[in-house]
Amino acid sequence: MTIVITAFELSPDGGMGLARDTRVRWALEEVGRPYEVRLVSLQAKNEPAHLRLHPFGLIPTYEEGDLALFETGAIIFHIAEHHAGLFPDDANARARAITWMFAALNTVEPPILDLVTARFAEGDKPWAEERLPLVKDRIRDRLVQLSARLGDADWLDGAFSAGDLMMVSVLLRLRPSGLLDEFPKLAAYVARGEARPAYERAFAAQWAINAGNPQAG
Repeated sequence: MTIVITAFELSPDGGMGLARDTRVRWALEEVGRPYEVRLVSLQAKNEPAHLRLHPFGLIPTYEEGDLALFETGAIIFHIAEHHAGLFPDDANARARAITWMFAALNTVEPPILDLVTARFAEGDKPWAEERLPLVKDRIRDRLVQLSARLGDADWLDGAFSAGDLMMVSVLLRLRPSGLLDEFPKLAAYVARGEARPAYERAFAAQWAINAGNPQAG
């Protein structure tokens, strides 16, 4: 069955790999599954056809036959469960990979998203200048802990897994802030993720939609 995912026809980041469809593209590339992309405009995301797939009007969505999914964590979990390459064979190692997926989304990503909100949605507020350092410090606290756990290993728990895919995708959002550069081990970890051929193919596919478009970004 053909896999169809959705992506914005004009990505807010200009195709730099931060849009969440990149995570799903990467997972599909890692497991060697071809897919099609249906582009969604900012207007169409709130229309009934898209809301039937994603009740919150976001991207990406995932369709395969009668199955329709939303939320990148759920989509990547489904891909990893049904195709070899993203979950270890050992049951305990598989459970740990799932744990790292949840950690990326529930523990590491929220303060990073707070930074995006503080800089762009709240940047003109009178209290923004005082709040920004507090948000950055909360991110640093998480990065100190994550860097200590990673240590000198290439990946979070043995071989590359869906946990690493999700964590690298989350940490990439920090690159514009410069915070990632304060943690060389994590910066190198992210670079290893970006160097994977599957990620390079996913990034190129997302970039191809947006490259050279003056409205992107």
